[in-house]
Amino acid sequence: MSEQDQYFLGYREAEQDRLQRQALDLADDSAWLFDRVGLSAGDSVLDVGCGPRGCLDLLARVVGRTGQVVGVEPSEEAVSRARQYVEEQHLDNVEVRVGEGRATGLARNAFDLVTTRLVLVNVPRPEELVAEAVALAKPGGAVAYHEVMWPLQIDPPLEAWDRLYDLVQDDADHNGIDLFVGRRTPRLLREHGLVDVHANAIAHVAPIGHSGRMLAFDFVENLTGRFLNDGLIQADELGALKAALLRHLQDPDTFVISCLFIQAWGHKRS
Repeated sequence: MSEQDQYFLGYREAEQDRLQRQALDLADDSAWLFDRVGLSAGDSVLDVGCGPRGCLDLLARVVGRTGQVVGVEPSEEAVSRARQYVEEQHLDNVEVRVGEGRATGLARNAFDLVTTRLVLVNVPRPEELVAEAVALAKPGGAVAYHEVMWPLQIDPPLEAWDRLYDLVQDDADHNGIDLFVGRRTPRLLREHGLVDVHANAIAHVAPIGHSGRMLAFDFVENLTGRFLNDGLIQADELGALKAALLRHLQDPDTFVISCLFIQAWGHKRS
């Protein structure tokens, strides 16, 4: 995985659309997290890896007109989408910048909250992003993550999904991606000096019509090019496996449970 393409799932337009839907699905969970860390009116917040929307609207409402929200995202297309969303929603207290989560170029000790949602699971060397987040938080400020542990669960079981998930895991291992990073996120916070570290675990059922129901298929679609380019599977076999997975997910009798989401947060020493 090159330095220029470190986001595991890539930047397809369909992936940007999926991230928009995901923001709606996870909004209540994120709002709970921001309430838990004590975010309030007038605070300054950094949303690292905000994508085309992230938590910008939620954060803007909490900090109000006297607060400030900054979104940082390496994809120029995603930043363009985020800026358009900010303008359409009249989020006058939000600014979105092109930037890299490991080296944002922002002032140290500047934010009451630095937060990231589902980014550590998509990049190599996640500890470097945690180190940058801690450096950016004010003394006494908070750092909060919403991360994940793969895989999601499907019943009845499907051999095609088992085979496809093996490909996802192989590709992740090859590119230094930890699909289980959620389980070590609290430890990463402690190892980087945060105190009063807490965690919360969440899972969701994804019925027909819930965008999370198609997550397994969406991920495989995002990674299809790499599977083929890396010689992990032949195109005919991959096509058959994807078709079987799609049929299974479209069956209303198939029970789909999300991956296990892990929220972890702590405070920087004053």
